[in-house]
Amino acid sequence: MNIPQDLKYTKEHEWIKMDGDVATVGITDFAQGELGDIVYVEIETEGETLNAEEVFGTVEAVKTVSDLFMPLTGEVLEFNTGLEADPEAVNRDPYGDGWMIKIKVSDVSQVDNLLDAAAYGELIGG
Repeated sequence: MNIPQDLKYTKEHEWIKMDGDVATVGITDFAQGELGDIVYVEIETEGETLNAEEVFGTVEAVKTVSDLFMPLTGEVLEFNTGLEADPEAVNRDPYGDGWMIKIKVSDVSQVDNLLDAAAYGELIGG
């Protein structure tokens, strides 16, 4: 199971990479494996400010549709438009080309509430 050490994680299986007050967010390798083949990613919250744990979009796989939850409060700055034509990038490269959104974080101290790689590994039984 791939759990990069330099990222933060949520109990809802999202990963977060901070760069100043901007967070890049995607779903974890574990999550994409559980979902199976991803066929569609829908994000219609670009430009909106959402609170942590609010739904920012959905990911549709062959088996199921799952909500995507904001890991931090902030404004959705950008959606990875590459996923419109190539949603399978989430399966192939969840921590790279498969990123989903970028958020301008309202309160960077919220990052302290996220899981580190070790804690996330324990959560998924890794």
